[in-house]
Amino acid sequence: MADAAGRLTKLAEEVLGTPLPVRIRAWDRSESGPPGAPVLVIRHRRALRRLLFKPGELGLARGWVAGDLDIEGDLYEALDLLAGLLWERAATTKTPRAAALRALARPELRAAARELLALAGAPVPPTPPAEEVRRRRGPLHTLRRDKEAISHHYDVGNDFYALVLGPSMVYSCAYWESPDASLEDAQRDKLDLICRKLALKEGQRLLDVGCGWGSMVLHAAREYGVRAVGITLSEEQATFARKRIAEAGLADRIEIRVQDYREIKDEPFDAISSIGMAEHVGRARYAEYASALYALLRPGGRLLNHQIARRPLADEETYRVDDFIDRYVFPDGELAPVGRTVAQLEEAGFEVRDVEGIREHYALTLRQWVANLEKHWDEAARLTSPGRARVWRLYMAASALSFERNRIGVNQVLAVRTPDSGTSGVRLRERRWG
Repeated sequence: MADAAGRLTKLAEEVLGTPLPVRIRAWDRSESGPPGAPVLVIRHRRALRRLLFKPGELGLARGWVAGDLDIEGDLYEALDLLAGLLWERAATTKTPRAAALRALARPELRAAARELLALAGAPVPPTPPAEEVRRRRGPLHTLRRDKEAISHHYDVGNDFYALVLGPSMVYSCAYWESPDASLEDAQRDKLDLICRKLALKEGQRLLDVGCGWGSMVLHAAREYGVRAVGITLSEEQATFARKRIAEAGLADRIEIRVQDYREIKDEPFDAISSIGMAEHVGRARYAEYASALYALLRPGGRLLNHQIARRPLADEETYRVDDFIDRYVFPDGELAPVGRTVAQLEEAGFEVRDVEGIREHYALTLRQWVANLEKHWDEAARLTSPGRARVWRLYMAASALSFERNRIGVNQVLAVRTPDSGTSGVRLRERRWG
């Protein structure tokens, strides 16, 4: 099996039809590819079997999570080079990213397919890593299935998230005055911006949908004097948030519930914040989500919906969630174009007053989270598993690049349940935000 790297490089370039932009180091210690480029390390030929049995993104993801694949050098540069190659192919074909590997089925590439089979070794499908979501029960976005999906992502240990997120414990896009600001300052500024957009005042009642570890309700109660309800589907988040609230002496003003937004019966609220939660709702349920939040607000009340968006497709029916994200990161999560989100909020009865795109801010945030994870790598792997830590490192680094390259974005949409009188309560030139 001499020079496995050279044989793999030749195969990859034959299938892709372009020079490979990264260097390869194979399990036999052979190397091939452009000098000085990031190195794709194939630690075990089991990685090739993963690709053969699950061509494309899922096979690559399984190899990465299991440690069969790794990258030496600048992770962002490597991902950018590889993603650029895949995105260019996606722009010229109607097939998904797996097209490059599925191309092996073409008659002119049968010799390459035989070569890959020889390199892969025993034709036995490897067991998926333990971190992968397996069989899911029932229809999408039922109360039970949503709770299971949220648990997969968030119930991996509060100590792990503390290493990644830092003291703010805010797991959504920060708001940066400059790239040199601290993550803590940027997260505080984001929370305060939302409070100002909601025009919170002392004595008002705030609902935070998907409250995480309680940072938003804590800030709103402490700085603006509101009474707040935070809801989450994660037991671990709720336990952590209640402890923080008690330590802050705000237990009389803040309530944390393990509850779905569809189960709330004690409306009305003066304001609702939904920060990084709507991505879990799904397009089949989004109209229900928008209508439910509208019903929970008093007339004149405001909603701040902070949500990741994807680019629109020529045929929206072709949209599919990335296999890696669906199996390892956000099970059942779905992204929508911001225009569709605005339309569905309006269809529910809301008057949309402001849309602010802040995708560059999320790229900065994610790079800080990756740096935190890498700084505390050994402890993070011990608190969860090496595979779980690898999942988070890959998804956060790849997401940072996606925001930087405008493949995805994030938007804050301010909407009002404007009463029949038409009096929205929004000031002239409200963009100053106080």
